[in-house]
Amino acid sequence: MKVVKTLALAFAATIMVAGSAMAQYPDRPIELIIPWSAGGGTDATGRIIATMLEAKLGQPITINNRTGGGGIVGHEAIKAANPDGYTLGIITTELSMYKAVGSADMTYEDFTLIGLFNADPSAVFVRADSPYQTMQDLAAAVKADPQAVKASGANFGGLNHLSWVSLVQLLGAPADKAFWVPTDGATPSLQLLAAGAIDVAVSQFPEAQSLVDAGEIRPLGFLGNDVNPKQPDVPPITKALGLEFSIAGWRGLGGPKGMPEDVVAKLAVALDEIVNSAEFAAFMDGRNYGVVWEGGPHFEAYLKRRGEAFAAAISTAGITAQ
Repeated sequence: MKVVKTLALAFAATIMVAGSAMAQYPDRPIELIIPWSAGGGTDATGRIIATMLEAKLGQPITINNRTGGGGIVGHEAIKAANPDGYTLGIITTELSMYKAVGSADMTYEDFTLIGLFNADPSAVFVRADSPYQTMQDLAAAVKADPQAVKASGANFGGLNHLSWVSLVQLLGAPADKAFWVPTDGATPSLQLLAAGAIDVAVSQFPEAQSLVDAGEIRPLGFLGNDVNPKQPDVPPITKALGLEFSIAGWRGLGGPKGMPEDVVAKLAVALDEIVNSAEFAAFMDGRNYGVVWEGGPHFEAYLKRRGEAFAAAISTAGITAQ
């Protein structure tokens, strides 16, 4: 009986110590894995998140840029980390694509989701003298013959390509007939548009802004569901065509699956406060990044819709890992 009582007391003490340590989370530095190289958009947004989280949590956060494999190396490192809350990561759009493409057996379900903080839909641009005056005009042309509308916006299988394929698909046209001119990036595609070599360019607005300002091209609409406050005169696809669009570039904070619920809750509250702060808004606005907050189950539902939309577009476009 004495032995049993001793073991029970020891177990209770262990639970109390563990609970006390968890209540003090974090009590040591945190590592933030960024799956992309220093200097890019994910790195910039990840670093401001880290800086502001440090202030909220009272512990330093070290940045680890784990690059390679189109983000696979970094995402795998986040997934494989100890789920104790001391290794976090910036998870990105590509997580919605890996499994459908066949490049990695990995989805949002393999991670603890803390919160979405950024989403940027592509926009549709035409030449200033294009006969397509509205998204309705362009939609009619695509429905009539998707091969007759030459589009571009960077590489085959990238975000802009899949956005175009998804639009063609949602319009009820044969999406496998969508005409796409691959380039090395959005800028060359926009230059092709300005030169009249293509009919449509799909790009993020910041990359197209200079040509818009020069009067060479004009936007028809955002491939998103909400009005962009920076471009209130450019209609989202829901307003222009009555379609819900689920493909957009996104970034969020996550960690390995199985993180303690109280740790996740503390991080989610801190991230919520950061994303909805004036400081974060000013940072993102100054770099033309969209701010979108979705936490917990809402973030999971968001990624479920995105994964389904990307998978449909990838399947239609016939894209597989080589």
